[in-house]
Amino acid sequence: PFKSALLLRCKILHTFNIYSTYDRFSTAEATVDTGHPITMREKTLTMATLNPQVKAVEYAVRGPIVIKAGDIERGLQEGVKQPFTEVIKANIGDAHAMGQQPITFVRQVVALCCFPELMDSPAFPDDAKQRAQRILQDCGGHSLGSYSASQGVECVRRDIADYIAQRDQGVPADWNNIYLTTGASDGIMSILKLLVSGQGRSRTGVMIPIPQYPLYSAAISELEAVHINYYLDEANCWALDIEELQRAYMTAKHHCQPRVLCIINPGNPTGQVQSKKCIEEVLHFAYEENLFVMADEVYQDNVYSPDSQFHSFKKVLYEMGPEYFSNVELASFHSTSKGYTGECGFRGGYMEVLNMDPQVKAQLVKLLSVRLCPPVSGQAAMDVIVNPPQRHEPSYAQFTKEKRAVLDALAHKARLTEEILNSVPGMTCNPVQGAMYAFPQIFIPPRAIQEAQSLSMAPDMLYCLKLLEETGICVVPGSGFGQREGTYHFRMTILPNPEKLKVLLEKLKEFHLRFLEEYSQQEPQTNRNAQDQHSEMSKKPD
Repeated sequence: PFKSALLLRCKILHTFNIYSTYDRFSTAEATVDTGHPITMREKTLTMATLNPQVKAVEYAVRGPIVIKAGDIERGLQEGVKQPFTEVIKANIGDAHAMGQQPITFVRQVVALCCFPELMDSPAFPDDAKQRAQRILQDCGGHSLGSYSASQGVECVRRDIADYIAQRDQGVPADWNNIYLTTGASDGIMSILKLLVSGQGRSRTGVMIPIPQYPLYSAAISELEAVHINYYLDEANCWALDIEELQRAYMTAKHHCQPRVLCIINPGNPTGQVQSKKCIEEVLHFAYEENLFVMADEVYQDNVYSPDSQFHSFKKVLYEMGPEYFSNVELASFHSTSKGYTGECGFRGGYMEVLNMDPQVKAQLVKLLSVRLCPPVSGQAAMDVIVNPPQRHEPSYAQFTKEKRAVLDALAHKARLTEEILNSVPGMTCNPVQGAMYAFPQIFIPPRAIQEAQSLSMAPDMLYCLKLLEETGICVVPGSGFGQREGTYHFRMTILPNPEKLKVLLEKLKEFHLRFLEEYSQQEPQTNRNAQDQHSEMSKKPD
């Protein structure tokens, strides 16, 4: 008993000494043995020493409104009272977060790749097993946990080339021109890095649509390239006007060297689908001015209007003849995150690069090798999207049913959103022909504009902030995407389920009417004049 007590005492003292030592060194308030506080020296990285290009980056989709929404949501969970019971995040195109169910076949193949022991399970169909086995055969050690080649798993690249050739009705596709990426964003950033060079008037200028997806403006700021804004035509369903392209190009030539033309089709945030004629004009313009074309086509499966059709830039370029197809430099991008799968978290994507100088292509591979490889699970998911079940395979019926259900639901919600938004006084919304968003123009009374200016805030930021605080609806101000001066918008996703979307739209309508009433008091004549001006602006925004 004496020895046991002695051993126990020793253990207690030893433990006490360990924790005493830990306490002395585990906090910023740690003290030395003399009891004097440690002097904290100035930090190396401060806002003064931070890379100024990082400070210049802005990304509205996850900006201040979204941060505020997160704070409110946490407060609700802790019992803080609000005039609503939940935050509805309509700010981002994250389908699964909005309740969309995964496509079974995609998850089956990825699950089999991640845990090959499931190959013995009768719960998985043979066509899913065959695809998983083929992907694993091309992975190092037959494991999804190994690095792939920097360009991606070879069989996946070959499948993507086959998919593109089939999509474009026989236009040839070379798998050596295919590069797997970490979502489309990674590919876009990699291509821009290659293109940005020069100083002063020779600095690379990048032409981007306004409104645009903020990835582009953020990347241009980070790389210190020059923004060249060309405006989409809101009065013509956000069409791309070739005269506007020429205006932007000629203006920019005075202070930079335009080298890049970016197009988003179907559009984000605007939801338009560009016509074949429009794409031909754009490619002819790029050919004449020797511009590198970047075609963001991640929403190519998301076309809802019966009068619209997706045309790939590559296919249109091919049909314009060998002079164009052999010369125009084109990078096209696709992703697992959108379409009918909505697999944002896998971070899968690819780009196809045409007519790139062979020596530059070697530099691209070098650049991609720095990040080793994209997530191999995302590559597997991308493979399923480009190589879905065929008619003779057992998973075809279920896959087709699930795919059709997602796209039909999105088409229904696109029409519903357009109809309800256009029924609201002081709000106009173009048809949501494709993608996942509506981008309505909103009338903001002069008093609200003055209040926003006094707060050093964009008027549509004030609108969206009040919308969030009063209803719990989180949308993104149009100023985060760019818009013509004097017009105001917001972007909202159409992804919530139909019941929740109806609730969202009705609450939005009620809020907008309250907002107009609140800020129109004591100035009825001013508001009437402004409302008339808004009506004209909706017909012909400028």
